[in-house]
Amino acid sequence: MRKIVRNLVAGTGVLALTLSLAGTASYAAGHQVSKPTLTGWAALPAGTFVPGSEQSGALVTGNLNGFTAPFADQPIQGFSGIADNGDGTFDVLSDNGYGNQANSGDFLLRVQRLAPVFRTGQVDVLGGVNLTDPDKLIPWALTRPDRVLTGADFDPESIQKRPDGSFWIGDEFGPYLLHFDRAGRLLDAPVALDGVTAPETAARTGATATARSSKGFEGLAQSPDGRYLYALLEGSITGDPAGALRLNEFDLRAKKYTGKRWTYQLDNPDFAIGDAIAVDRNRFLIIERDNGQGATAVVKKIYLATRRGDRLDKTLLVDLMNVANPRRVGGFGPTFTFPFQTIEDVVILDDRTIAVLNDNNFPFSTGRSATAADNNEWITIALPKSLDADERLLK
Repeated sequence: MRKIVRNLVAGTGVLALTLSLAGTASYAAGHQVSKPTLTGWAALPAGTFVPGSEQSGALVTGNLNGFTAPFADQPIQGFSGIADNGDGTFDVLSDNGYGNQANSGDFLLRVQRLAPVFRTGQVDVLGGVNLTDPDKLIPWALTRPDRVLTGADFDPESIQKRPDGSFWIGDEFGPYLLHFDRAGRLLDAPVALDGVTAPETAARTGATATARSSKGFEGLAQSPDGRYLYALLEGSITGDPAGALRLNEFDLRAKKYTGKRWTYQLDNPDFAIGDAIAVDRNRFLIIERDNGQGATAVVKKIYLATRRGDRLDKTLLVDLMNVANPRRVGGFGPTFTFPFQTIEDVVILDDRTIAVLNDNNFPFSTGRSATAADNNEWITIALPKSLDADERLLK
């Protein structure tokens, strides 16, 4: 029995109101669907901030779509990875800040604790942890002397949670794999990938960049037995075929790469991936997208990718621009679209249900309205066929 927990913070206490969702039948309103169907919608408003935090956005410029910088607090925005806690709450990774290293030095990197409430269409904010390096495991100078990590230090884009509550996070500035404890403290030195260097690291070390900026570990999957991570790059490496992305195997016991890798081929070299998670030991869900938003959004897809030899074969699972919505969930019409520039989160809720979240690039993305900053939307989709996911990956 899956449960969605609504947490209502009132005064000094937390009231938990539990709504039971009995597997697929509940999500699909008691009916098996013949095509991917919207079954839940909730949104966290763009202007949601961590109360009593710190000023942010002092270096942000451009069209802020109705907001004024700097912001008095840290925005809760830019969801780039998600981990299911199995109790209706989720740990969601915020992006690096405001789009680049130069303007994000006052954005504190953070894992947010959230709970969607589909009955009301809201997302409850339950807390979170800032990411820090108190033990000085990062050998280069950080933005802040207190070693609280910022969007000028790393660009976190993917996340996996371990049984001990620690997090492995995929970064784009290295690209690096980063290991944090449940309180957000770095446990190991950043792990680089041989032969792959982002421009941000090249500028710091003098090495030659082999990857483009913002094309690092956008996807991070965990094997069902918990032994391996699979880190998927968002862009091609110098010398590789155009649109060919490397999926790299990382041994969590040895804390090093095994040297095994597979190739995922984009439909178009100009496309990008948004997330990659495991279905079982050989299959993955991968978000693939174009760079459009609103009226220019065309390709926003989720593929089921299977390892075969040294490549990943893929089959379309969901076209996020063409999702059935017969019950008009969220007040949308009979065909629901997810027309956001960056869609960076997918999680399996059960064998026939997935959840998908966008990255709203606060305050810049305008997928729903050309004049308003996007909210962070959270949707659930019922699938016509079972994923037959490994039970160890389902909470």
